[in-house]
Amino acid sequence: MPEGDVVWLTARRLREALAGRPLTRSDFRVPRLATADLRGRTVLGAVSRGKHLLVRVEGGLTVHTHLMMEGRWQIRRAGPVPRDHRVRLVLANADWQAVGYSLGLVELLRTAEEDEAVGHLGPDLLDASWGAGMVAEAAARLVERPDRAVGEALLDQTRLAGVGNVYKAEILFLRGVSPWTPVGDVPDLPALVELAHRLLDANKERHGHITTGDRGRGREHWVYGRAGRPCRRCGTRIERAGQPSQGGERVTFWCPRCQAAPER
Repeated sequence: MPEGDVVWLTARRLREALAGRPLTRSDFRVPRLATADLRGRTVLGAVSRGKHLLVRVEGGLTVHTHLMMEGRWQIRRAGPVPRDHRVRLVLANADWQAVGYSLGLVELLRTAEEDEAVGHLGPDLLDASWGAGMVAEAAARLVERPDRAVGEALLDQTRLAGVGNVYKAEILFLRGVSPWTPVGDVPDLPALVELAHRLLDANKERHGHITTGDRGRGREHWVYGRAGRPCRRCGTRIERAGQPSQGGERVTFWCPRCQAAPER
């Protein structure tokens, strides 16, 4: 599933291609919106909210999409739409078209009612107004369930919005915390939250999640995707296991030495 930085960059590209211009095409390829027509309406902007995308158009309407596991938006010059059964939505103007593939969610909302779709989310790690208040709120939301494993809690978008499986593993390694540590036992939660913000912010304008500072192929991550390989810090074998998350189970990666398991 694309993480918050990928969604932020997608919103920026949608905004650059569509904002300030009237739509010449709107093609909703989902049954309940098959008759929706936004042609002639000017796109006012496109923003991300955690892993959600909101494209606002003239007349008080918002196109709300979520990439889920396999979704993506492709921006291309105006012209014929690719013949592909995975296309769920096309928004275009005279110069550019945005084609949404395999979108997990497509809905049309009143802009005034966006909170009904995204109001449940925790602080957005890439909010332009990010600061101490949001750090404190995210930490407070995390600790509301102190016995919950921190590896599970970080993926809960109602606690803080934007972290996915890659950043979860990397954040916990950098903080020296086992994924199974209860949230209430994690030292300095605000520092963990601020690290999450810094990592997403550092990667938001480029492809790929680089947490080591090394862009070399295969050297981008500390532990994610490195099961069975030696830890870059101590040489211990990186472990991999399933861990509960929202909607099922996700694989997590960690170093048993650098991230010692909690005693209890």
